[in-house]
Amino acid sequence: MIFDAVSYDDHEQVAFCRDSASGLRALIAIHRPGPKGRALGGCRMVNYASEEEALDDVLRLSKGMTYKAAVAGLALGGAKGVIIGDPLNDKTPELMRAMARAVEGLGGRYITSVDVGISGADVAEMQKITKYAVGANAGDPSPMTSLGVFVGLKAAAEHEGITDLKGVRVGILGVGKVGYGLAEYLHGEGAELVVSDTNKSAVEKAVAQLGATEAPVETFLSEDMDIFAPCALGGIIDDASLKLMKAKIIAGGANNQLRRDGLADDLKSSGILYAPDYVINAGGLIMVDSEVDLYSLDDVRDRTMKIAGSLAEIFKASDEKGITTLAAAEEMAKRRYSESWATAAA
Repeated sequence: MIFDAVSYDDHEQVAFCRDSASGLRALIAIHRPGPKGRALGGCRMVNYASEEEALDDVLRLSKGMTYKAAVAGLALGGAKGVIIGDPLNDKTPELMRAMARAVEGLGGRYITSVDVGISGADVAEMQKITKYAVGANAGDPSPMTSLGVFVGLKAAAEHEGITDLKGVRVGILGVGKVGYGLAEYLHGEGAELVVSDTNKSAVEKAVAQLGATEAPVETFLSEDMDIFAPCALGGIIDDASLKLMKAKIIAGGANNQLRRDGLADDLKSSGILYAPDYVINAGGLIMVDSEVDLYSLDDVRDRTMKIAGSLAEIFKASDEKGITTLAAAEEMAKRRYSESWATAAA
């Protein structure tokens, strides 16, 4: 039962979407609406091992989107869409149009966008069917995500007394668009980079252009590093990986980094500072929202830079209250979510 799922958090709606002609098998989860009745979250396409895995992912991701939008000060709720399938082999224009019909059927309560496995071109295909798809015109959100992660990582480092990143060893797992953009910022600050990715060409590029050191994916977390920046898919931090980890700061762009929420307590007791993922990686959402609420690129950058201040406030609350940074972030998200409704009602 969905209602008994660990990741279920009194979600407002979960839709199961099927289209036999195109082969579409998808889920849409609306966690909370925003004050204008809208919930925004990307649509990702992943070759999930099971439907249960897809359900868990869409529930966790949609909840994270609610908190991400709230902390970033956006007048949106959180939602997510997932398509079950291989984006390289199963994705077709017919499939994207079928997903668009499912989105359109929700009447604007869910606004979809780019995500893992879904490009701006795919969103443009969806826009032929629905007006509730954005991200094809705002530009690639990855650079803004990278910027937010960079300023957030610096805020985490400063909280731990590191005011200069020169010589600081940062491990980046996943050097796709977000991870590589982060690596470029860090290289400019003089950080020592250790990188890993299943995409060998991405690693080779980081080694050749940024002087990074390559490390195997299988043993990456046991590498000597001061800061760990997970920038691939979620769930990388679990009980086993925590035992291997040498980094004392976790600050990266991946969603759902913790396999289970209780790991936040284990991180705190281990003396590891965790920058909650939905706070530090909100730059991309801010970029996409600019297409919904029509604000400028300068505004996008200004809002993204404020991620550092939000994290500093979270770290301070964690220290003062003796709670995890995840709990402090949730307190902030719930407070700002309530404030956004109060502002809309005023």
